[in-house]
Amino acid sequence: MQIDRTDRRILQEMQKNGSISNLELAEKVGLSASPCSRRVKALQDAGFIIKTVTLLDAKRLGLDLLAMISISMDRHTPERFEKFESTVAAMDEVLECYLITGQSADYVLKVVVADMEAYQHFLLGKLTRIEGVTGVHSSFVMRKVIERSTLPI
Repeated sequence: MQIDRTDRRILQEMQKNGSISNLELAEKVGLSASPCSRRVKALQDAGFIIKTVTLLDAKRLGLDLLAMISISMDRHTPERFEKFESTVAAMDEVLECYLITGQSADYVLKVVVADMEAYQHFLLGKLTRIEGVTGVHSSFVMRKVIERSTLPI
């Protein structure tokens, strides 16, 4: 599916506010409600819109510690990577997981927990127990400088 300027405007507006009503969205992009709804459905069906979520304030929920964790694995086999990935996917503390190159690490995780005690429990009780994990390097976020969830379209 090729997207046009109107589709891009729809995507931009939906990134800014995922709970925008169809009527409000239609007004913002210069369409009537029915064609706007059809376009949104087509964008969803074509995979441009993966899902709509609500972003929460971690600090208000008592999740004050954000860590970036580099993980090194003992073997670089598909089976080892699949096992690691499926294990961390089931951990609620893991917000993001990336398989990377160009570093000594194999993965980078973005993890959120309440405090250092919770981090220690996560690290020693879960992460280092995954078969194949040989190295863990943790960095803690002091301050968020930029945090975006919108793509430049």
